[in-house]
Amino acid sequence: MIDADAYLERIGASRRDTLAELQGAHLRTVPFENLGIHLGEPIVLDEAALLAKIVGRRRGGFCYELNGAFAALLRELGHEVTLLSARPFGRDGVPGPPFDHLALRVEAAEPLLVDVGFGRFSRHPLRLAERGEQRDPEGVFRLVDTPDGDIDVFLDGSPEYRLETRPRDLRDFVPTCWWQQTSPDSHFTRSLTCSLTTAEGRITLSGNRLIRTEDGVRTEDVLPDDAAILAAYRDHFGVVLDRVPVVSR
Repeated sequence: MIDADAYLERIGASRRDTLAELQGAHLRTVPFENLGIHLGEPIVLDEAALLAKIVGRRRGGFCYELNGAFAALLRELGHEVTLLSARPFGRDGVPGPPFDHLALRVEAAEPLLVDVGFGRFSRHPLRLAERGEQRDPEGVFRLVDTPDGDIDVFLDGSPEYRLETRPRDLRDFVPTCWWQQTSPDSHFTRSLTCSLTTAEGRITLSGNRLIRTEDGVRTEDVLPDDAAILAAYRDHFGVVLDRVPVVSR
């Protein structure tokens, strides 16, 4: 059973908020992070475990966790939500494997694409049936049908991911989630990230590098020691740790 009020308090939102307001609040308060992988914390794709981590321990997570938990909140608030598999495009312009990403379809006056687990992505719901430009604070999105019945999502002309339309269950993502947190070929096992949307842009802590993007201008500070890194996790992301996560080589 989900405690919707506790979740809403976690993200600084209320039951009166619109879907767009809930999405924005989530993006500003729950970080996209893979710290658990480097702290020896197994990622369990179970609704209760996700809520315990994100709401109870006030942590973040990656796509399966963030969108999985947000789907539970939205359903508790009365929204009809479907989990969808997506395949992020690589630098070679080729989409990755199925279940590499989890996104949400939310039924409103029309079907909407909602995603709080992809790092930099839309801050507002995208209209799934719209094929023209959709302007968002993060840029201009466009959805394009593929010959196989999927939907390619573009941001400022660059492909972000290929979205399937078949409904999925959270357990369908378990094998790929396991691969993401264990394989030496997964970028999540090879790097550290903790990132939040801000009013001006984005803030990210990657290892000992604190990166801010404000109104399109990027700055980077190197933090001098573990104490400064732990303080940055706490002060900028609300993540309280007793030790600094380290990437295993």
